[in-house]
Amino acid sequence: MVPVLPDFEGACIANVVPALLGRGDADGTRPGWLPSAAGAARQVVLLVVDGLGWEQLRARPQLAPTLTASEGIDAPITSVAPSTTACALTSITTGRLPYEHGILGYRLAVDEEILNVLRWTTASCPPRDARRTTPARRFQPFPSFPGAPGPVPVVSRDEFGGTGFTAAHLGNSPLHGYKVPSSLPLEVGRLLRAGEPFVYAYYDGIDKVAHGTGLGDHYDVELRAVDRLVADLATELPPGAVLVVTADHGQIEVGPRLELLGREVMSSVRFLSGEGRFRWLHARDGAAADLLDTVGERYGGTSWVLGRDQLIEEGLFGGRPSRDLVGRLGDVALLPRDPIAFIDPADTGESRLQSRHGSLTSDEMLVPLVAITGDGSI
Repeated sequence: MVPVLPDFEGACIANVVPALLGRGDADGTRPGWLPSAAGAARQVVLLVVDGLGWEQLRARPQLAPTLTASEGIDAPITSVAPSTTACALTSITTGRLPYEHGILGYRLAVDEEILNVLRWTTASCPPRDARRTTPARRFQPFPSFPGAPGPVPVVSRDEFGGTGFTAAHLGNSPLHGYKVPSSLPLEVGRLLRAGEPFVYAYYDGIDKVAHGTGLGDHYDVELRAVDRLVADLATELPPGAVLVVTADHGQIEVGPRLELLGREVMSSVRFLSGEGRFRWLHARDGAAADLLDTVGERYGGTSWVLGRDQLIEEGLFGGRPSRDLVGRLGDVALLPRDPIAFIDPADTGESRLQSRHGSLTSDEMLVPLVAITGDGSI
């Protein structure tokens, strides 16, 4: 299996917001991978559907007639690496590559502690709120939606307001919260009628369902609901407006196929970070080279096994992180090709996930980028 690498120079989620805000390619033109309807719109709504992979969507066209009939459905774009929510959403909203913004995964090493980025807590027992010890705006200093003519309103779940990760990837953007999904189109419609030129909306239901139950019947029902949500959003678009739909990553079903790193490996490991499909191993002093060899021999048949320096040199994060950001990474990375996950016993909730993401398979890396216009055309 060949890894799907982020297309940092072109059709990648990190380039969507800059393209929609008119920054485009180096010569100032709109990139060819952007749906044409988005380039000509007077108002733009960008809806990010967490976890909606292109491979999963294209396998179920009968469940999502609105999405699969939209302009751009045949041309997926790539996520970033790791293909995980914390890193990917930050790349979308800031237009920056992972090596720049530094949100390089779900669980990151910070001063010998592990920061759970989505919860913004450290892995103490019980977990400790890290908003004071690790201020979000210092941890990720780049502004959201650079180049926008003013603050970009965000329509997202009400409960996300005030969280550390919201501050890290959305900055000062005003939050227009909703409590149930049916309110999302209502809030977006109000903002468009008020004249907002750009609205960012976020929906996380399909990611939750995939994590909780896999890619079976519950996923199919949720995909139908997502397609209806998109159709409802389209009815709120005035003439000259466009709805652009993308995602942060896809999903791969793993179920109970979990790997617990053996004693031979763990004897050279101080602690683990990352997540099941992009697992970082932090080596004991002087053990990094031997650890890389041991892990490669044992798991190279199912996973891509790479040292930190190799990952950076091959451009997986889009460039070379600063020294401070490199400190957030481990020494050896395990990225499964097979539908398996490498478990960290310190992350107790992870063992219950049915579908996962983070690695470089097409299931995880390819996402849609489609457009629907205000006059109902696609």
